[in-house]
Amino acid sequence: MGFRIIKTAAATLLSVLLAAAVGIPNAQSAGLLAILGVEVTRKRSLRTITARFLASLVGLLCGCILFWLLGFHYWVLGLFVLFGFPLIVRSGFKEGIVTSSVIVFRVFGQAELSIHVLLQQVELLIIGLGSAGLVNLIYMPKTEGVMYGIRKEVDGAFSVIFSQMARTLRDPQYLWDGKELIAANKAVQQGLTAAGREMENHVIHPDEAWNVYFYMRKEQLESIQAMMQLLSQVYRCFPHGEMVADLFDQLSGDVLSEKYTGRTEHLLVELEKKFQRMELPTSREEFEVRSAILQLCRELTLYLKIAKQHKAPVTNKTEKQRLA
Repeated sequence: MGFRIIKTAAATLLSVLLAAAVGIPNAQSAGLLAILGVEVTRKRSLRTITARFLASLVGLLCGCILFWLLGFHYWVLGLFVLFGFPLIVRSGFKEGIVTSSVIVFRVFGQAELSIHVLLQQVELLIIGLGSAGLVNLIYMPKTEGVMYGIRKEVDGAFSVIFSQMARTLRDPQYLWDGKELIAANKAVQQGLTAAGREMENHVIHPDEAWNVYFYMRKEQLESIQAMMQLLSQVYRCFPHGEMVADLFDQLSGDVLSEKYTGRTEHLLVELEKKFQRMELPTSREEFEVRSAILQLCRELTLYLKIAKQHKAPVTNKTEKQRLA
């Protein structure tokens, strides 16, 4: 049973009891409005409830005009759908079409246009949608632990990727299926979704740390894909490849750190200076391979620049308490 179902049940029960307590006929309609108002995040709940409430007012106005002009006939409900729905959509509240229909159909069922009946519908909206909003605001499940787990999965996949790249540089004949790239991309997308949901659950001063982290990893995945293309051009083993392989071995460990260590960057700068002092290629084959390795280093510089700019410690609070 999902937590959203539990919240929906609580909001439904609360709204029906409140509607019955204030004497609204057919109080179960408030439960239907509450069901429509429950959302997965606080911000989305506020947007949805506002849109549904305003759409219901627009629909109620349109329905009342039709009932006043044409009377309470079944075919008038068809006209309401024909003219009222486009009006609600044009007003920018298309999420509230069903909610407005509930209210208008209730007025039709009572076959009466009076201030008392109209105020009852507004009360019903406030109780039904308000109950859903109240339940949403009171509690939302914490997702920090989930995101921390996704981060460990992403970092672990990156670590394996760099280890495999080092192995390929040392042995160009080695075949790697690249499944970790697929796993990393999938985990990053899951992380972005979870981070976006977490931000929407904080109505005031949302924490963007997780969102920044997963966007950083998304950018770095694009850089890794460019490295893979360059790596495919390294078809012979040269000492230069061995040296760069050592960098990737270092990076496979650094990527598991929550902070930017700078060790790989320092080694890369030293290695590029060493390349400049080495003799030029003596054959076309050596030139092609060394050129690909040099471009690989340039792409690695870009990867490290992204990490240096965005990587920051994002630690699970429970983990902190446990280690304290």
